[in-house]
Amino acid sequence: MFGRALTSIFWGMLADIYGRKPVMVFGTATIVVFNTLFGFSKSFWLALISRFLMGLLNGMLGPVRAYVSEICTLEYQAFGLAMVATMWAVGLIIGPAIGGYLSQPSDKYPSLFPSGSLFDQFPYALPCLCISVAAFLGVIVGLFLPETLHKHDRSVECNPCNSEKKFVPKDTVISIKEGNDIDIATSRTVYLSFNKIKWKNKGMISSIFLYFIWGLHDMAYSEVIFSLWAVSPKQYGGLGLTTSDVGTILSVSGFVLLVFQLVAFAPLANRFGAIQLIQCSIVITLPLVVVFPLIQTTDGVTLWSLLISANVIKNILSVISQRGFANGVSMSLASFGRAVGPACAGTLFSWAQERLDSWFLPGMWIVFFILAVVALVSLIFTFEPILPKSLLHPLPERPWEDVTTQKLERSSSFTLG
Repeated sequence: MFGRALTSIFWGMLADIYGRKPVMVFGTATIVVFNTLFGFSKSFWLALISRFLMGLLNGMLGPVRAYVSEICTLEYQAFGLAMVATMWAVGLIIGPAIGGYLSQPSDKYPSLFPSGSLFDQFPYALPCLCISVAAFLGVIVGLFLPETLHKHDRSVECNPCNSEKKFVPKDTVISIKEGNDIDIATSRTVYLSFNKIKWKNKGMISSIFLYFIWGLHDMAYSEVIFSLWAVSPKQYGGLGLTTSDVGTILSVSGFVLLVFQLVAFAPLANRFGAIQLIQCSIVITLPLVVVFPLIQTTDGVTLWSLLISANVIKNILSVISQRGFANGVSMSLASFGRAVGPACAGTLFSWAQERLDSWFLPGMWIVFFILAVVALVSLIFTFEPILPKSLLHPLPERPWEDVTTQKLERSSSFTLG
């Protein structure tokens, strides 16, 4: 995540200059190389460097969104962008299952992977190799994708009803969607305005910082706290589950999250608005994470029912907040938050296990309490005047421009993510 924070804007710029396809194919290829290297790492530093390079050299998320918005006709743009989030949710189903069931294969499947075999020496190489194979297939598919970025040596003046004349300079990179070519000869009003970032814009700064805080909170929970808590022995406040158990829980949660995004998110966003959804999700998150340690006192069917339900609800609340935040430059700061989050959470987790007998929030109680405090900070930043309600419509409708122009400008805003 730290590597991604350093280069996400850079990859978005390259995608605007040289095309979406090369950035997407190169990013997928880096997964093949560095994910395999990670699986066969025998030292902490080699594992760390391989993960850092995979983030540094992979800037696909923004270009993928731009590519989908450009390759779809206008009536299917919203559906195409929704499918990006949907495929992410599908990955949340398949990924944890691969990691949970294929890690430490010599312990789980000794008849297939005997002691002393390759995957006994490298107990986490098998799931990494499976993911690398999937990424390799993605590289092959990517080579056959059409490029959606084209260069046009034209200058077009905007509609005179706009008091300030603007021009599309020559050699400006303009994205054209197949079936929706811009007919300049008929004097349609078209121009692309890539708005400059105004660092004095309080609303933008607030949304970026909010995205950073929530990225820290969400990654600390999902990547470190939940997994470590689930597999830690009960004497240390954990649940004593296996990696297969964790994979099952995360896969079930991912499936429910997929259904939620397909069925419920869009109606909720249209009905209540992004900021209201963010506030509501954080308010529910606060008591939820505080009572997580109580699950450790249960067992059997009750334990599994509470654990899966709590994790499903937590993930749904997280995706509501993530999809409501601003896009673009905030993605870089969110990646930085997601880099800091696991490091802080790991340190916090270790510290919590050293204070099991403390009179104030012993053991895991302090971990989930601090997680709730971070969520509370996020909640505070969602209210005016810190976060203005105008961000519900960050790109205002301009009646002097046709729908195609505004769609093109919106699609360009996805690239920097």
